[in-house]
Amino acid sequence: MTQDSTQGYMRGKTLVISGATRGIGKAILYKFAQNGVNVAFTYNKNEEEAKKIAAELESKYKIKARCYPLNVLEPEQYVRLFEEVDKDFDRVDFFISNAIIYGKSVAGGFAPFMRLKPKGLNNIYTATVLAFVVGAQEATKRMKLVGGGSIVTLSSTGNLVYMPNYAGHGNSKNAVETMVKYAATELGEFGIRVNAVSGGPIDTDALKAFPDYAIIKEKVEEQSPLNRMGTPEDLAGAAFFLCDKTQSGWMTGQTMVVDGGTTFK
Repeated sequence: MTQDSTQGYMRGKTLVISGATRGIGKAILYKFAQNGVNVAFTYNKNEEEAKKIAAELESKYKIKARCYPLNVLEPEQYVRLFEEVDKDFDRVDFFISNAIIYGKSVAGGFAPFMRLKPKGLNNIYTATVLAFVVGAQEATKRMKLVGGGSIVTLSSTGNLVYMPNYAGHGNSKNAVETMVKYAATELGEFGIRVNAVSGGPIDTDALKAFPDYAIIKEKVEEQSPLNRMGTPEDLAGAAFFLCDKTQSGWMTGQTMVVDGGTTFK
């Protein structure tokens, strides 16, 4: 499949993605925009940065870009969000659940097993699984109107290999990957594919916020046959592939692992 064929299929369609002002989400946003996809993306607090990104995307790639506030700890906000998207866009073709939480919100969730607390664990589950469910439900209502689409959630290999303090996240990533399989099975009849991208440790601000970041980075570079950490762009390519029906049209209910070979070594 040529680049022109890919752009021909993707151009003019609309992506809705959560948490796209930095890191993996931002890389995904730019990947879609440079291929002619209109983008609706969310931010948590930094409205100024989000509007700056939207303006740059429209100027550079000649697509429509709009940004909206969203707190993934309140998944019901997706209902209002998609109503706003309806006002700005005439279709929804792709939904990517990417936004994550860290910092104070994960206190009691990012910890050794014996220090895990229900509130922190619940927050991680809400932001990872429940936000995916509500967002995907709202996206599906719109995708039915255009004959199908693609839904992707970001996951991580922390549910495949042990990572210190990662039990809360790893458990929720495992849960969302299972939810992907159920959603894919039930939404296939509408032409909607549902998949996950599971990344190994990616060099982002979120990872740098971990107290043991330097140790993780050194270990990943040692374990990977490619001798480096993953980048946001590595996952952006996988997410784009899963949304492009000309390349992945028979893939659904799957988790694509992008980890630099670290889960095997």
